Amino acid sequence: MLNFNFPIIALAPLAGYTDLPFRKVVKKYDADWSISEMINANALKYQNEKTLKMIQKNSNETPYSVQIAANNAEVAKAAVEVLNEYDFIDGIDLNVGCPVKKAIKSGYGGNLLNEPDNLSEIISTIAKTHNKKFFSVKMRIGFDEINGVERAKLIEDSGADILTVHGRTVKQMYSGETNYEEIKKIKASLKIPVLANGNIDSYKKAKEVLEFTNCDGVMIGRGAIGNPWIFKEIKLQRSITKEEKKDVIIEHLKAMIEWYGEYGVILFRKHLHTYSKGYQGASEFRTKVNAITSSKDMYELVKEFF
Repeated sequence: MLNFNFPIIALAPLAGYTDLPFRKVVKKYDADWSISEMINANALKYQNEKTLKMIQKNSNETPYSVQIAANNAEVAKAAVEVLNEYDFIDGIDLNVGCPVKKAIKSGYGGNLLNEPDNLSEIISTIAKTHNKKFFSVKMRIGFDEINGVERAKLIEDSGADILTVHGRTVKQMYSGETNYEEIKKIKASLKIPVLANGNIDSYKKAKEVLEFTNCDGVMIGRGAIGNPWIFKEIKLQRSITKEEKKDVIIEHLKAMIEWYGEYGVILFRKHLHTYSKGYQGASEFRTKVNAITSSKDMYELVKEFF
């Protein structure tokens, strides 16, 4: 399902951004693997309607994983049993890195790095319960201190098939340098495939990180926002043209409207704010964007501006 004979270029889960329309676009433009936004295992357990909509995938989205956040094995098992009923899901991913306060306070995400026994139990439970093609984990290199190799080995020994490593501690949030040296050590310590994550925002950076860490691929999250063609550029090892970028932006807008209806126009505003960075007249364009609610008007403005 995931061919690690060549480096995998994957889209990371990113709340509020990597929804079905965005994933549809990045898959068309050469992402090898896409993962849903992070979904609370408890919401999955109770099969909340909004949550079940979030796990839907595009027809072009294979392989596709659903990422869950769980703070104990019982809830994780219940969530996985729900996901087992959906044949279109290829893999399950466990979040062991989310640094936001709500996650830490609730005991999931990056907080699990402080609870090795609980983490191991959750992973081994998912590994025994799921019926998918693979099970992956996305972690950080520690909570406030670096212990990435130790935690990565625990994750491998507990039953994960693939590991993605964000090269910062939970306490760092998204500030400071990404520690690729620690990612390199983790890759050298494990037998399962390892993907590098953190501050990869160009095809040149992706190449540097792959060569330095010797990882089996890279996973890109924030670096793809306003830049979903990065996956294609990594494959081509060159930048795409402005005209090609315009086509992607229009395609993204179309996908948003197909999925959300006219409300997709409003949701697309934040994407246009990032797409327009660096363009002349971007500030005036954003002001106009913020006032538009009609898909017809938004199409016309986007075509004219880009």
